Amino acid sequence: MNLTKYLKNRLDPLYGETEHPETKRKILLMTHVVVGYPSLEANWKMLEAMGEADVDLVELQMPFSEPSADGPLFVKANQEALRNGIRWKDYFDLMQRTSSKFDFPVLMMGYFNTTFAMGYENYCANIRKNGGEGFIIPDLPLEEYGDLWLHSQNQKLDSIMLCTPTNTEERLRKICARGSGFIYCVARKGVTGKNTDLGQSAENFLQQCRQYTDLPLALGFGLSEPDDLRKLHGKADIAIVGSALLKTWEAEGENGYRKHLMSLAAARE
Repeated sequence: MNLTKYLKNRLDPLYGETEHPETKRKILLMTHVVVGYPSLEANWKMLEAMGEADVDLVELQMPFSEPSADGPLFVKANQEALRNGIRWKDYFDLMQRTSSKFDFPVLMMGYFNTTFAMGYENYCANIRKNGGEGFIIPDLPLEEYGDLWLHSQNQKLDSIMLCTPTNTEERLRKICARGSGFIYCVARKGVTGKNTDLGQSAENFLQQCRQYTDLPLALGFGLSEPDDLRKLHGKADIAIVGSALLKTWEAEGENGYRKHLMSLAAARE
C-alpha cells in the first residue's frame, strides 16, 4: 500500500479529486491500542469497534517498561500488559489478525529498545510479514536511525517522523525531509493523556510544519472529543486519539467506548 496516497484519497477537498467520492472527510481519524491491555480479548473488541467506525488507520503499541512519551494511563497499560506476559509473538499475531480482517492500515508503535533488541532487519521484516505498513518510534532521534532507513525502504515501510513545538525551523525541515507516509505533529510539550488547547499555537505549529512537507499532517497528544476533530478541519489532515478512548473503556466499558469512538468518527465530516 502507498500510505500517503491512501490517506490523501480519503480526504475530500484538500488534495483535489478523491478516488472515493462517497467519502467526504475533512479530517481522518487514527486510533491506538496498547497490545495486551487490558487483555488481548479486549483489544480485539476495540479493533472490531474501530472496524465498524471505519477509522482511517490504527497504531498498535508494543508494550515497553519505560514508555517515555506516554502519560500515566498509557504507562500503566504498558506495565500491566508486560505483567500479563505479552511477548513479541503475541504482538505480531495480533497485527497479522488485524491486518487480515480490517481495511484500515496498521502501524507498529513502540520504543527503540524493542527495535534494537529485535534488530533492524528482523524488526522491519516482521512488520511487513504481519501486514503492517510502517512504524512510529517516538524516542529515536533522526540522527540515530542508521541502517533502519535502508531496512524500512527494503520492506516498503513508512517511517513516521515526529515534529514537536520545541523543534527549531532547521530541525523541522530535516525531520520533514526524512518523513514518509505522514508527519506526526505533537500538539504540545509533555506526554500523552493531558488535554490540549487547540488554539492559535497549535494552528501556527501546523502551518509551520506545512512549510516543509506535502505529506499529510497528523496532530496528536491530548485530543479527546468530537469538537477537537471539528476544530482541526482544514488545519490538520489526521487526528490521533489514544488515551481518551482507553480512559473511556476503563470508565464505561465496551458500550461507552463504542459510543465515544462513533462520535469521533462522525466528526470527520
